[in-house]
Amino acid sequence: MNHPQHHHHADDHQDEAVLAEMLDLDAEVLQAYLAAAIERVHELTGDGPVKRILDLGTGTGTGTIALARRFPDAELIAVDQSAGMLGRLQAKIESLGLADRIRPVEANLDEAWPALEPVDLAWSSMALHHLADPGRGLAEIFAVLRPSALLAVAELTSSLRFLPDDIGLGRPGLEARCDAAFEQERRADLPWLGADWGPLLAGAGFTEVAGEVFDIDLSSPLPTAAARYAQGWLRRTRARLDGLLAADDLATLDILTADDGPHSILEGDDLAIRGSRTLWTGTRP
Repeated sequence: MNHPQHHHHADDHQDEAVLAEMLDLDAEVLQAYLAAAIERVHELTGDGPVKRILDLGTGTGTGTIALARRFPDAELIAVDQSAGMLGRLQAKIESLGLADRIRPVEANLDEAWPALEPVDLAWSSMALHHLADPGRGLAEIFAVLRPSALLAVAELTSSLRFLPDDIGLGRPGLEARCDAAFEQERRADLPWLGADWGPLLAGAGFTEVAGEVFDIDLSSPLPTAAARYAQGWLRRTRARLDGLLAADDLATLDILTADDGPHSILEGDDLAIRGSRTLWTGTRP
């Protein structure tokens, strides 16, 4: 899982630390989804040997580590633009005894791509939609894949939701309004988020292109980290939509994401996690 391209401000390090925590919480809370997606990738590689894997937008390394475990004979190249994220990955792989198989590479993929050895599998989770020109990115991936190698791109289908429609604070439909406001902003800032990646893969020369939707529907009992994950997600939503939502909706989000209080999401018992992600796959002829 990756993160947006950042402009450099004084609070970048703090923002990145918060994002890194969210990526790790995502891995913990949605581990069943990730395991299913990685297993599907393993099935699609068939009997062909997978000796080298490329993970683009590795973030804190969730996908990289899952791939390393599912493909125990492969070496992996983990690319991210953030030295801080790659530092977290390095600490993880050293503690897990995977440092001899995983090579972190720092690169901004909107600029010059690094020189990469041919790979048997390329994976990217929630990352390629951040590229300024995804078509160029897919062409670069195509070039580094061996013939008959697989590309797997996991992307958002529908945004996650956590709250009941009537949250008891006089603001029914809050998440629907958040989604509508985000959709308006997304068109300008993240036009490829939630896009149909099938034509993009086909246009880059990939064959056997397919998209498989993975539904996420978690309810009680939830993983221990679920409430903190929901709090972090909604806090980031609130920050992103400041000025786009009504003042009452913003105030309700503040109440829900507080660290304490009777309406804090950390205290409630009606939390659920619903959404979907799509695994887009294609083969280099």
